[in-house]
Amino acid sequence: MPRILKGEKMASATGVGRSLIRISDVTMRFETRAGDAITALQGVNLDIADGAFVALVGPSGCGKSTLLRLIGGLLAPTGGSLALDGLEVDGPSDRVGMVFQSPVLLPWRTVFANTMLAADLKKVRRREAAERAQHYIRVTGLSGFEDKYPAELSGGMQQRVGITRALVHDPAVLLMDEPFAALDAMTRDHMQIELQGLWAESGKTIVFVTHSIPEAVFLADKIVVLAPRPGRVVEEITVDLPRPRRLEMVNSEPFGRFVSAVRRHFEHDGASL
Repeated sequence: MPRILKGEKMASATGVGRSLIRISDVTMRFETRAGDAITALQGVNLDIADGAFVALVGPSGCGKSTLLRLIGGLLAPTGGSLALDGLEVDGPSDRVGMVFQSPVLLPWRTVFANTMLAADLKKVRRREAAERAQHYIRVTGLSGFEDKYPAELSGGMQQRVGITRALVHDPAVLLMDEPFAALDAMTRDHMQIELQGLWAESGKTIVFVTHSIPEAVFLADKIVVLAPRPGRVVEEITVDLPRPRRLEMVNSEPFGRFVSAVRRHFEHDGASL
């Protein structure tokens, strides 16, 4: 049966256990235009190990994307604190790369030019960025498309460009907010395989938001389950399935047990993803 942790720090399945991201009693409140206060997150505590692949799952509105933006320094918490490698998160950091559901590529720039955006904004030396861009273009299967424009690419290829752009400044952490949600099923499967390989090759820490429980089980070595709003961590599930994971694994009994371990929580609460 899956091993379920409650509030326990967990080393990733890769064998690394040093805490890279520490979220301590974080609360996030917003005020609507009507002046109503909404608590998106309350009392969130979470440690994420260096090199781990962590998936955040929970019902719509539970604060998954908000938590991701707090880690990335795009939002400031109204209570509690977040630390990256021991330093307080007080704004966007070059140590963090972000990939969103839509890659938001600049249509007038080629694949290579979009990937090099961080260098053009002087966040990284151009020569180093160019070498890294070429490396990740190869790793993500974009070789030969460097001079193509976004309109000439499929949705999956556009998302690959978004991933390479997020990696070109060599961040320690890659934050991904439902990056495959808009893709068709076959492309999504292929991108999951590619991302797994990219994570293994790069050794980076990935925090991945998804509404898909099977996607979370396939990709992550830890699944963090958030309760309905106000979001809080109610379960941390260690996914100790062997790697590399292959698509045929999704039909196996061990895989199904992990899916059920997550799904039962929402069925119990009457919530849906």
